Amino acid sequence: MDYTAHPTAVIDPGCTIGAGTRIWHFSHIMPGCVIGENCNIGQNVVISPDVKLGRNVKVQNNVSLYTGVECEDDVFLGPSCVFTNVINPRSAVIRRGEYLRTLVKTGASIGANATIVCGHDIGRFAFIGAGAVVTKEVAGLRLGRRQPCASNRLDERVRAQAEIRRERRSNLSRKWAEIHALGR
Repeated sequence: MDYTAHPTAVIDPGCTIGAGTRIWHFSHIMPGCVIGENCNIGQNVVISPDVKLGRNVKVQNNVSLYTGVECEDDVFLGPSCVFTNVINPRSAVIRRGEYLRTLVKTGASIGANATIVCGHDIGRFAFIGAGAVVTKEVAGLRLGRRQPCASNRLDERVRAQAEIRRERRSNLSRKWAEIHALGR
């Protein structure tokens, strides 16, 4: 066993879990799912049969990944985000043959309490804001927000702001190293 699982986690036979993956309290990993290397599966997560998670996927607490969901590498799923797998669920109608696929592409992030209606892909490095309801495809490098989700292009200004923040963190790290070195 190359992964770590809390004793309260339920891991059914027949699933594949990559090395370095951590599975936390009260999570249920069902048969037939595939979880890549170095993933983090938070508390109270359900991963249904045939779900696929790439490498380094972070699934926060209280997320249910139903059959039909596939996440590529480096995806972030925020706390309590929701995926559906049937367009028109009914208690008295069995729809197992009607599950729709949802693909979350490399590097995408989905915020807390967002709802992803099945059959709509999330593009590479897209960012879905907290509480958004995704009812149509979101292209790569887009910011999805509101209910229903409207997407805006992540433009050069947003990228420049991110670069400024990275530079500030780097400068701060250097300053702390200098201060620490003076203290010796």
